[in-house]
Amino acid sequence: MGVFDHLISDIRQILFPNAEQDAVPSMDGAFSPNDRLDACEQLGPPLPGADDIAVAADGTLYVSAGRDVIRLAGPAHGERSVVASFDGAAGGLAVHPDGRLLVCVAGRGLAAVHGGAGGAPQVQWLEAADGRPLHGLTGVTAGPDGRIFATVGSSRHPAERWLHDLMEKGRSGYLVGCDADLGAASILLDGLAFPGGVAVAPDKQSLWFTESWSHRVLKAPLAASSRLGPVDVVMRNLPGYPARLAPDGEGGLLLALVGVRTHLIEFVLREDDYRREMMANIPEAYWIGPALGGSHDCLEPMQIGSVKALGIQKPWAPPRSYGLLARIDTDGEVIESWHSRAGGHVHGVTAACETPAGVIVVSKGNGRLVIAREKSL
Repeated sequence: MGVFDHLISDIRQILFPNAEQDAVPSMDGAFSPNDRLDACEQLGPPLPGADDIAVAADGTLYVSAGRDVIRLAGPAHGERSVVASFDGAAGGLAVHPDGRLLVCVAGRGLAAVHGGAGGAPQVQWLEAADGRPLHGLTGVTAGPDGRIFATVGSSRHPAERWLHDLMEKGRSGYLVGCDADLGAASILLDGLAFPGGVAVAPDKQSLWFTESWSHRVLKAPLAASSRLGPVDVVMRNLPGYPARLAPDGEGGLLLALVGVRTHLIEFVLREDDYRREMMANIPEAYWIGPALGGSHDCLEPMQIGSVKALGIQKPWAPPRSYGLLARIDTDGEVIESWHSRAGGHVHGVTAACETPAGVIVVSKGNGRLVIAREKSL
């Protein structure tokens, strides 16, 4: 960065101090911190790499973990069987109205899986839209008419390199739509700041999706054609990084946030020279940025008050990793939230789904599934 670039940057900071992003909001009201996630019951043994969860019309649960899609069955969903395996990591999941399982596969694209019970599953692939690859898919959903919508977090990085995309202030994500048979795929929206998930609203009239790095949730009317209506911002300046969405069974949506924003991370994102030097010279594990899960590494960056006393991290300290799930209504108002604070064990929440037994939450940071059986506060 030359002298002239520094001068321009300084002038912009003086004239437009809040141009890049809004101030980090405090977590209060329905977002007030609590320990509800840590109080949840764990479902079965740990599931390393757990990423997304989907529920079929008959109540069958599917979870993506590592390169596998796993079916959960039996009492308390304790029976696990592999439905499909892939060469890349299995991420976003959805069940199509016709019963097919839609899977976002890293490095390849969107897989539509038929069968799998008692025989080898048949897989149909969608690998590109408008000539652009679908290597970095993050989420997928199906509309009531069978059309399929998927989000690509970044055209520069695969989904697992999300931290690189954040530190580069990436805005290369896009929203893709296609027919039920995976044909006529096209890019509906481009230039998105890492869209982390997509879902059809409970009333089936609009499509909701997130922009993680812009800390907001958006929606667009579902048109009769293959296009979308005008996009509206439903939630803005969230305290965390929104990821996947799912209907909550009560007319609203469940919103997973993979981490929370801190003043230190926001400061690093504004300081371009420092951030570039950090990325060039320090291993990724020690970057000052959000993480899916905590570690006990003594080199892990301390974030101001985020200090450990007698080996235990203060629960009120500014966290590097965090667990956060919110229930929102169709106006974008937060109804309730579940938290796992610093020192908790349900961090890096990437997805959730409503079941008759309660809300099942995916903690990718700690590789486990938990269930919140209690209703709204």
